[in-house]
Amino acid sequence: MKYVIGVDLGTSAVKVLLFNQLGEVCAEASQAYPLIQEKSGYSEQNPEEWVDKTIRALSLLVKEFDGEIEAIEGISFSGQMHGLVLLDQNNDVLRNSILWNDVRTTKQCETIYELVGKDALLNIARNPALEGFTLPKLLWVKEHEPDIYKKAKTFLLPKDYLRFRLTGELHSEYSDAAGTLLLNVVKKEWSSEICNAVGVDMELCPPLVESHAFVGTITNEIAQQTGLSNSTKVFAGGADNACGAIGSGILSDGKTLCSIGTSGVVLSYEEDKERDLGGKVHYFNHGKENAFYTMGVTLAAGYSLSWFKDTFVAEEDFTAMLQGIEDVPIGANGLLFTPYLVGERTPHADALIRGSFIGVDGSHKRIDFVRAVIEGITFSLNESIEIFRESGKKIETVVSIGGGAKNDVWLQIQADIFNAKIQKLSSEQGPGIGAGILAAYGCGWFTSLNECADLFSRVVKTYEPIEENVVKYQELFALYKKVYQQTEEISQGLALFRK
Repeated sequence: MKYVIGVDLGTSAVKVLLFNQLGEVCAEASQAYPLIQEKSGYSEQNPEEWVDKTIRALSLLVKEFDGEIEAIEGISFSGQMHGLVLLDQNNDVLRNSILWNDVRTTKQCETIYELVGKDALLNIARNPALEGFTLPKLLWVKEHEPDIYKKAKTFLLPKDYLRFRLTGELHSEYSDAAGTLLLNVVKKEWSSEICNAVGVDMELCPPLVESHAFVGTITNEIAQQTGLSNSTKVFAGGADNACGAIGSGILSDGKTLCSIGTSGVVLSYEEDKERDLGGKVHYFNHGKENAFYTMGVTLAAGYSLSWFKDTFVAEEDFTAMLQGIEDVPIGANGLLFTPYLVGERTPHADALIRGSFIGVDGSHKRIDFVRAVIEGITFSLNESIEIFRESGKKIETVVSIGGGAKNDVWLQIQADIFNAKIQKLSSEQGPGIGAGILAAYGCGWFTSLNECADLFSRVVKTYEPIEENVVKYQELFALYKKVYQQTEEISQGLALFRK
């Protein structure tokens, strides 16, 4: 039996999964690392934390493995998108990585529009200028840390830096590069037009390869530190959402994914290079060759629930905190929550908007707030589904992964709010599974990603929308959508009082 490893470099932790040729998870390990948030709106991490914790997780995985170490044939990666890692001429890190959920770059987004033009940017990069993307971060460093910028020789995305440290080879790949605002998404090449317009040297952009591309083997040093063989093949991998799509079988038209991690996404498979959604949702290269996906994003999806737990019930685990939500009626006894804790992405590209509880009553219990948070997260994701449906897409079945797929009540809430069948897979760890599939495909185990995904991801339960609930949630959703308009100006004023 042969094996591969999928590495999922998340925002809060790295997870490593060991798969056999039957697509079964044989072992797993994870290691957490902290966020660095020096100011409101700032979010950074030390890239060395990713490397150290990945090595530790891999070594734990290898210790559990009782077969021949050479049987672990390949490794690939899924990674948090958009984060900026700057390297000098010696390929040493110049500063902490600025992450996807950092929103300090509103001014730089405006500059991009001024220099490139909104229409030109959407035509080339297929996405609007938003604070989370990589190019605004690059311009922020250029403006505020010019000495560091002058030393920069290459930029990498988080999982690409991790892979570089494991192999010594510098690359990026299309699904992650699509989230930089520097890629011509359809032509699959770095855009000289954008680089020239904003004054970024194209030499900073790393070589591009396909997600399943073989990019080298792990170094002797990493082999010694992890216990893996130095013959272990390494494959490029993909952005977390692209890998989530692969790991969930979103590999053909009509397939839609809901993934709830720190952020939340609704993702739909695309082969149409010309589909124009006017920048309302993202349009990225898939981890599958010559394919794309459209995607709406809720910045603080699972994070909203983690924030509530850490702030109000830190002593309990999630299972205990969620106990009893099935007994709270739809609408949380008249309580609405908007998950704008770090701003919002879809459909409101707004770095200043902040979250709200609306309708707080003296009779409300803690469990009402928990139900309201879950419903609010799901309403936010439904705004993306609404955009897809208005564009003519049929969304009848949604595969749900991530934290939102661990709770039966939440899965039924998704079915009722989305008014669609919700499919639960044998594992909710889509991105890590997608990384494993890319490694298995790269090793030649299968003739296509589709064939591999059919084995690695299996539907174990389906949740049907309940008509009575759908009607109630449609009424609540109409109220939910009004909250942004009513609180936008208030949030802008309150921003002056944040640290």
